[in-house]
This record gives sequence, C-alpha cells and structure tokens, in this order.
Amino acid sequence: MSLYCGIACRRKSLWCYRLLSTYVTKTRYLLELKEDDDACKTAQQTGAFYLFHSLAPLLQKSEHQYLAPQHSLSELEKLLAKFGQDTQRIEDSVLLGCSEKHEAWFALDLVLNSSSPINASLQKPQMETELKGSFIELRKALFQLNEKDASLLSTAQALLRWHDAHQFCSRSGQPTKKNMAGSKRVCPSNKIIYYPQMAPVVITLVSDGTQCLLARQSSFPKGMYSALAGFCDIGESLEEAVRREVAEEVGLEVERLQYSASQHWPFPNSSLMIACHATVKPGQTEIQVNLRELEAAAWFSHDEVATALRRNNPYTQQQNGTFPFWLPPKLAIAHQLIKEWVEKPTCSALPA
Repeated sequence: MSLYCGIACRRKSLWCYRLLSTYVTKTRYLLELKEDDDACKTAQQTGAFYLFHSLAPLLQKSEHQYLAPQHSLSELEKLLAKFGQDTQRIEDSVLLGCSEKHEAWFALDLVLNSSSPINASLQKPQMETELKGSFIELRKALFQLNEKDASLLSTAQALLRWHDAHQFCSRSGQPTKKNMAGSKRVCPSNKIIYYPQMAPVVITLVSDGTQCLLARQSSFPKGMYSALAGFCDIGESLEEAVRREVAEEVGLEVERLQYSASQHWPFPNSSLMIACHATVKPGQTEIQVNLRELEAAAWFSHDEVATALRRNNPYTQQQNGTFPFWLPPKLAIAHQLIKEWVEKPTCSALPA
C-alpha cells in the first residue's frame, strides 16, 4: 500500500510539474537574461525586436486594428546601417519578455540616445517607408491593439522612457550604465543600482448600491466618463489613498472598499493601477466636485451604465452636436471595474 501511495504521489508531482514547468522555466530564463549580460546578448541573436521612434511604436494597419511587426537582429542591423547608425545601438534595447519557446522579445527606440548626426525628424518618413508602417503615439493606438501587443508595447514604452530619463546618478551626477536587458542602471563611480519604477495609483468605482459615480477630466475624449483615480502619497496605505482621493475629488466619505485587480498603465510615466470598489452610505451621496481635479462627476443608474457598455461607436456625434455618454474601452481596468458593478451592482463590499 505504501509503495502504491509513493508511486501515486510521484505521478501527481510529475503532473503538477508539467503544469507549472512552462511558466517556471520561462520565468527563470528571463531572470537569467536580466542578470547575465552575455546570456542576454546571445538571446538577441534569435530574438525579435519591436521598434520605436521617439517613444512611438512602429505599427501596421490591419482592417480595424493595429499590428506590431517584429524584426530579427539581422534585419535591424541592416536598417541601422542604411540610416547611418552604428549597430552598437542595439545595446540600447530593452528586454520585454519571451515566448514559451524562449524566443526573447526586445524593444529599441531608433532615435532616443542616438549619436547619429542625421536629423531624427528627417529620418522618420524614410524609416516608415522602409519598414512599411507608421510610428504612432501609443496613447492613440492602444485600444486598437490586441491584448498581447498592447501589454508588450506598454512595457516597452515605459522602460524606454525610464532609461531616457535616468541616464545620470542622482548622487554623483555621473552617467549611469544600463545592463544588457535594461532591468537596471548602475553608477560606475559608487555602484548605486537604479531599478525602473512604477507609481502606484488607486482607481476607484464609488457606488451607493443602486448607482455608481463616474467622473471626467477635461483631457478625456468628449462624452467619456470613468472611475475616480489618483496617485498614492508617500506613507499612505491603499485604503487611506482611496478614502482621500474620493474625499478630495467628490467630497464623499467611503464606508467600505474591496480590492478588484491591478494593471500596468504606461501613461503618463508608468503607473500601477490598483482597482477598487468603494461604497458610501445611501443617505450621504451629495457630490461636491473639486473643479481643480475634475471637469464633472455624476451618479449613473444601472441601466445607463449597462447601455453605455454596449455602445460600439461612442465617437459618433449626435444630431444636437453632443456626444453620447460612453466608458473606457475593454483593455482599461476602469472598464473591468464598471463591468463588475453592472453584473453585480448590489454586492456587499468588504469592511475597509
């Protein structure tokens, strides 16, 4: 019996290992590339590169969406040579991830940190013609990308921007050196290590049980409303940040809150969006909008929000010149928060 149990346990362990092995081996492979410059350089030989121009990704239009083309190392070397740039620039690329078959993915900005004497603005049309695509601002293209490309390009832009802004040591003032993967920068004079960082942001959908509160900033597209959001202050807990932001922006006091999910967001300078549901007391729902923070805020019924979620073309101007009420696209975590509320608006939240 003990022998049978031992065999059964080993079989179960092997089965569990097979389930986990792809993820574990991929994760450990990426860690190796981050820690070993030689291994990372070797991975570039068979890797794929996403290209940027002044933080705008190279994209190709395909029907109603954008695709992000990949380029091999040899293709990239030929392109750099054609535009008068040293192939040494490939070392400015950053590691994004890898496939299950360990094909590494990198991103390189063809303009940032370039010492080429050729004017970058003159290069751009020529590069687009050569590459059969366009360099498009990520903010404009993000919601027309598939989920994989959106995630990779968001990571790429955040890393490329961070490296461009952190080329000098804040202690010594000396130039810092990037490792091959772009997972850190080191000051050669004092060995201080700098790692890319994200700013924590709370994004909160406030409800009184039957309605939810949505707001808009003046920078939003016309007609779009979203959940409340704000950066966490130093020293704050997540719960404190949610309470403070809701009080500051709409003058309400949170009674309960519940964590939902998180999402990396590349704008404006790489944020970690921490999504929460919050409830206020039904009798304390009078909004006092902070006009320094918001353009408008209002309560919306379940039917109004459900209708807005189903709206396919929110950008169409109505006959009276106004735009319909619409919500953030599916890739945004605010959309997920709102969809959760529509599907279960009266769910009880956990005590804060």
